[in-house]
Amino acid sequence: MIASFLGVLFDGLAYGCLLFLISVGLSVTMGLMNFVNLAHGAFAMFGGYVAVVLMTRAGVPFLATLPLAFVGAAAVGWVLERTLYRRLYRASHLDQVLFSIGLTFMAIAGATYVFGPGQQPVALPAVLLGQVRAAGLDLGAYRLFLIGVVVVITVALGWLVARTRFGAQVRAAVDNQQAARGLGINVERVFSLTFALGSGLAGLGGGLGIDVLGLDPSFPLKYMVYFLLVVAVGGAGTIRGPLVAALLLGVADVAGKYYVPAVGAFVIYALMVLLLVLFPAGLYGRRA
Repeated sequence: MIASFLGVLFDGLAYGCLLFLISVGLSVTMGLMNFVNLAHGAFAMFGGYVAVVLMTRAGVPFLATLPLAFVGAAAVGWVLERTLYRRLYRASHLDQVLFSIGLTFMAIAGATYVFGPGQQPVALPAVLLGQVRAAGLDLGAYRLFLIGVVVVITVALGWLVARTRFGAQVRAAVDNQQAARGLGINVERVFSLTFALGSGLAGLGGGLGIDVLGLDPSFPLKYMVYFLLVVAVGGAGTIRGPLVAALLLGVADVAGKYYVPAVGAFVIYALMVLLLVLFPAGLYGRRA
């Protein structure tokens, strides 16, 4: 019984780590730019397809495709921010939602046309297959790898935001854009780089998530609600909030589907309602 519970907890943490990796860019985007970007999942899907194409058509090993998935999604995010997104920063949230959901449907149609409607394969390296025995438990090697990657990225993001000049500019822009401009900070450039970073992290999450979440053209719509839940519960504009929210929601989702499969899909929404009633501005105080 205990072993089963710990196994569910471990799988939930790994799932939550993946949700955090994809969602953290959306959190910063909504907190910094006040932009409701429902197309964020499309960048994750793009990163996943970059990884699949490199593996299946160019013979690139899985681990080597991950940085390229990050770079590819970041480059697309940077271009779209410079050409399309910034035109709508001062538009109403309804306009932003309509634009980004339209972009999502375009991405779905494009992926279906190029790759077909089916699930895409992934060839994990032998070292990430099978189980690892630890503390009397058999833990999935790939899920351990996922957790390790997210720990490293979380530490790196914390250092970037707290210890670097760019992080100080991001914090200043989040707190007060007008004052940041008065201090000589190029807020538009901060927006572009931040959007590219968030898109790149989503692309990396999309590549890492092929084996866990699957990859097909419906990916952006299928997981859109999950990414929004993480931001709403954790609080927009933070890193710690989405991390805690993603872990809580990941564990709740996996546990619900394992212990009460008949209603497991609704457990995560029940937890969301409870947390938003208790913390209406998000776990760390920034309203999503």
